[in-house]
Amino acid sequence: MADPTPRAVDEARTDKRKVALNSMLASLALTGLKVGVGIASGSIAVLAEAAHSGLDFAAAAMTLWAVRISDKPSDANHPYGHHRMENLSALGETLLLVITCVWILYEAIKRLLGEPVHLSNPIVAVAVLMVSMGVDWSRSRALSRAAKEHHSQALEADALHFSTDILSSATALLGVALVWGAPKLGLAWLSRADAVAAIAIAILTIALSWRLGLRTVQVLTDEVSPELGAQLATAVRAVNEVHEPLRVRARISGDRTFVDVVAHVRSDLTVKESHTVADQIEEAVKVSVRNADVIVHLEPTGKHRSTHE
Repeated sequence: MADPTPRAVDEARTDKRKVALNSMLASLALTGLKVGVGIASGSIAVLAEAAHSGLDFAAAAMTLWAVRISDKPSDANHPYGHHRMENLSALGETLLLVITCVWILYEAIKRLLGEPVHLSNPIVAVAVLMVSMGVDWSRSRALSRAAKEHHSQALEADALHFSTDILSSATALLGVALVWGAPKLGLAWLSRADAVAAIAIAILTIALSWRLGLRTVQVLTDEVSPELGAQLATAVRAVNEVHEPLRVRARISGDRTFVDVVAHVRSDLTVKESHTVADQIEEAVKVSVRNADVIVHLEPTGKHRSTHE
C-alpha cells in the first residue's frame, strides 16, 4: 500500500476538520435550544439532554482541536509526531461524560423523590427532541464515514457518542410523552417517568464513558490486539530472505501505526542485498497495515548461500 500523496493528505486533513467543525456548531445550536425548552417545559429529561448536548459541544470542540494538532508534522520535541492528541481528546471526552452523568443522576433522583412534576409546553419539548434525533443521526453518519476513511480515533469516538445520543433523546422523548399522558390515562405514577428517563440517560452515558475510556487507555498504554501482532509477523515471514522474525512490535498513535521488526537473514548477504530485504519487509508491513511507520533491523542466522545458487 503506497504512502498517500501530499494532496491526498491535505484533502484528508480538510475533510476531518470540516466534519469536526460542523459537529461542534450543530452541538452548540442544539444545546441552546434544549436549555430554553427544558426551562420552559420544566422537563428534567430535556434539561438532561441539554447537558448532554453541552457535553457534545465540548467534546466536538476538543475533537476539532485534537485533529488540528495531530496533523502537525513531527519536530524535535515530538519525534513520533502529534498523533496521540486524538487519543488524549477521547480521554478528555470520557471525563466530561462522567461529570455530566453525576449531575444528571443527582437532579433526576432529587426529582424522583420529590413531588410529581407537571410539564408545560410538552409539545414543544417533543418537537425539539425529534429535531435533535434527526441532527444526531446526520452527525453520526458523517463522523462515522470520516473516521473510517481517515482512520481517526477521535472522530470514531465522536461518532459512537452521537449514535447513543439518538437513543438518549428517544428515552427523554418517551419520558416527556408519559408524563404528558399521565393525567389523561389516570395513572399518577407515570408523572415520574420523566425522572426515570433521565436516570436511564445517565446510565447509558456511564456505559458509553466506560467504553471510550477503556479504549483510550489501551492505546495510551501501547496495548495492541494479538491479531495485529500475528498479522504483522505473517507479513514479515512472507518475505523470501527472512528465515524467522525474532521480534515484531507495534504501537498505535492516532491514525499511525509504528512498527519495529527484528528478523533473521543469511549471514552472507551483502549490504546491498540486506538493504533490499529490509525494503521488502517495510513494504510488506505497509501493505498489511495502513499508514505504518516501519523500522527494520536484520540479524545474521549463520546460514550461508547455497553453493548451487
